[in-house]
Amino acid sequence: MSAFTGKILFINLSNGSFKEEEIPEETYLQYMGGYGLGVKVLLDNMKPGVDPLGPNNILGFTTGLLNGSGIIGSGKYMAVAKSPLTGGWGDSNSGGYFAQALKHTGYDAIFFTGKSEKPVYLVLTDKEKELKDASHLWGKNIEDTEDLIIDELKDKKYRVACIGPGGENLS
Repeated sequence: MSAFTGKILFINLSNGSFKEEEIPEETYLQYMGGYGLGVKVLLDNMKPGVDPLGPNNILGFTTGLLNGSGIIGSGKYMAVAKSPLTGGWGDSNSGGYFAQALKHTGYDAIFFTGKSEKPVYLVLTDKEKELKDASHLWGKNIEDTEDLIIDELKDKKYRVACIGPGGENLS
């Protein structure tokens, strides 16, 4: 597997649309890794002064160069956005299987823009892109949310990144 797929996906939550963007190899070399790619995409696509909790902020999930390689410690992804705490750059990383699953969809990163009128979740595979109603998941803890989504999709191979009541309440 190559260190990068060369594609990212934008999901506009306001209108439910999807847009693929090809990323030149030079960009990957200049902005190495998921952190660098997140910086590049957010700076290129977000206007200064955006409200961190508003619909013009962008939330990205980016994979690193070694995701999917099998190398120990390579299973991390970055969540990137403008921070509501500082008003500047905000990022966090997490491990597990989500980063590898994202890379196997054919994308190095996904970026959410806009604001949905109701809670939704993204189903993303190498063949499918769909936003589904998540109203029934609101208020559930992360373990229950993950179990409910996997049961609903009837496939244990899905990987889930989700928030619980803390995130729902802007904690």
